[in-house]
Amino acid sequence: MTPLSASDTPVVMSLLVVNGLAFLAYMLLGPAVIMGFGLWPLGTEGMTDRFGGIPGFAFWQLLTYGFLHGGLFHLFVNMFALWMFGTALEQFWGSRPFARFYFICLIGAGVIQLVVATMAADSGSIYPTVGASGAIFGILLGFAMMFPEQRLMLLFPPIPIKAKYFVVLYGAFELYAGVTGSMSGVAHFAHLGGMAFGFLVITYWRGQLPIKPQRRLLR
Repeated sequence: MTPLSASDTPVVMSLLVVNGLAFLAYMLLGPAVIMGFGLWPLGTEGMTDRFGGIPGFAFWQLLTYGFLHGGLFHLFVNMFALWMFGTALEQFWGSRPFARFYFICLIGAGVIQLVVATMAADSGSIYPTVGASGAIFGILLGFAMMFPEQRLMLLFPPIPIKAKYFVVLYGAFELYAGVTGSMSGVAHFAHLGGMAFGFLVITYWRGQLPIKPQRRLLR
């Protein structure tokens, strides 16, 4: 088995670099990066928070929020999962389909989170959303659908589990946490949104939706 190089998975490698550079910009420039490029709820223009005036929602934030992270651990977890699972999908699908899948999951997760955050803002809780987690959860879903029998080794507890069961359990946990409000500060519905859009894309590629692709891309 030969080791992977950047030429084998150029999309994953490019995403790793861009996310790293965006985090460096955040470290150098501070909250101004989040103010301009984080995902803000609808209808918050002119309001203020601890950083000052809130810019409100802009359409580009549905893309840029996914390249920002609130801390080094947040960045590491997402980028490790992108490297671990994304490389397998990019090799399996090819770079162009993988890139489409990634950004559809990212933007779809952002749309779901925008709705949830806007509802929260109506009750007085205003916050920006950052992170690639929505797209990463789409990748987890994609990996489980492409390699359902692949065994993954969990850290806690340290037991092997098939990918298809891991994703189902993880999705159920995210739904529970989102509905109950557990682990506040985590965009659970963005995670679920990424998985939902990932499922729709793969189902479409398989020709299993009423709207059919010109040719089936997946078995």
